Amino acid sequence: MSFIVAAISNGGDAPEQAYRKMEDAGSSGRRSAEMFKLEVPSLMVGTLDSLMNLSDDLGKTDNIVEQIVRKIEKTGLDLAASSGKKLELTIGGVPSTRYVQQFAWDYAKYPNRRPLKELVSLIGGGVAAMDEELKQLGNSYADKMAALNDAQRRKGGNMMVADLNDVLTEDVMRNVTIHDTEYLKTVFVAIPNQAKEAFEENVEFLGADLVGFGGPDWSRSPQQLGTAVKYGSLVDRHRKRGSPIVPGSAQMVKEDDDSCLYAVTILKSQYEAGYYEGDEFIAGTTIDFEAKFEQECRDKRFVLRPFSYDPSAANSSAMRMEQLQVETDSMRSGLMRWCKTHFGEAYVAWMHIKVIRVFVESVLRYGLPVDFTAVLYKVDYGRDIELTSALDKALGSSTEIANTEKEADEEEYHDFVYMKFDM
Repeated sequence: MSFIVAAISNGGDAPEQAYRKMEDAGSSGRRSAEMFKLEVPSLMVGTLDSLMNLSDDLGKTDNIVEQIVRKIEKTGLDLAASSGKKLELTIGGVPSTRYVQQFAWDYAKYPNRRPLKELVSLIGGGVAAMDEELKQLGNSYADKMAALNDAQRRKGGNMMVADLNDVLTEDVMRNVTIHDTEYLKTVFVAIPNQAKEAFEENVEFLGADLVGFGGPDWSRSPQQLGTAVKYGSLVDRHRKRGSPIVPGSAQMVKEDDDSCLYAVTILKSQYEAGYYEGDEFIAGTTIDFEAKFEQECRDKRFVLRPFSYDPSAANSSAMRMEQLQVETDSMRSGLMRWCKTHFGEAYVAWMHIKVIRVFVESVLRYGLPVDFTAVLYKVDYGRDIELTSALDKALGSSTEIANTEKEADEEEYHDFVYMKFDM
């Protein structure tokens, strides 16, 4: 459904004559449209220059406010659809169509004796604040939904994404040997089922160049044990390299239709000895193998799953998901209520901007003193073109000029104040 706003000069006659003229124009033949009187309050005019500048700004403000109205409307309806509920967006309990038809200026909220520029800023600023609040609420809800979806994905996914606290029960972990010492750590690696055979055959070569096993072979010359040339910077620890995985430590933990989970024990780290540069001692460093091993797994499309078994964690995970669900539902309901309330406020602001536009355009077109009549035509989609053509014929006075200006400016021109908007 569309509304067309039209305003014409009274020409010094009674407003009723202009009203009847526009009523006749909108009720002929197939173009018949329902018409309503649009009450435009007496607003402060100011100077001609200020009105012309305001006219340009009003068009932009009108578009911005409409976009925010539509955004609030879409957000509310989308949330309602996702929750299986019905949301009726109204303006103070009245459907938007009836509100437009029965529009009345809110003098308490928007005093008509304030300068027009201040009035427009007041309305636009209020709607902009709603938009910012909607962004913040929407982002918070999106983050909460993402957390819930991730938790659901982990709970129902395969070994590569599932929450291991839900998968690795006490019965499963009873058969797994876990090491967590100063030098050794058991880690869990998830792999696709199609890579299972290759993984088992080559697991001890995974990350084969990560660990340096080089150094003096004192077993061959025990008399040199501890001599100065056999330690520190004089020893090439990386002359021989290998995997951090402890041979024979791989254990199948659990598998499903898509993937399987292994536990392997790896060296935690390696100490690189310090050394002297002249008189300055350069302290030794510790190389962490777990991070490097994780990258090696990622390169093979395996997933290193950080996990520390805790018998109570499974219950905690279920409670956490339940809490996320409750919080998400609560945020959705709150955001729906927010949209229901602020849709009406934004819509009221939008209609007041349109009425100000009608006032400004009418004063600029017909001059002072203010003497014009404005109406609303309600038309079905697709019928607005017919009605507009009928209004041009009935209310226009210079078809030739209109056509000329339309071609020159490539914009629609009418001999009366004209504004169209959709519901």
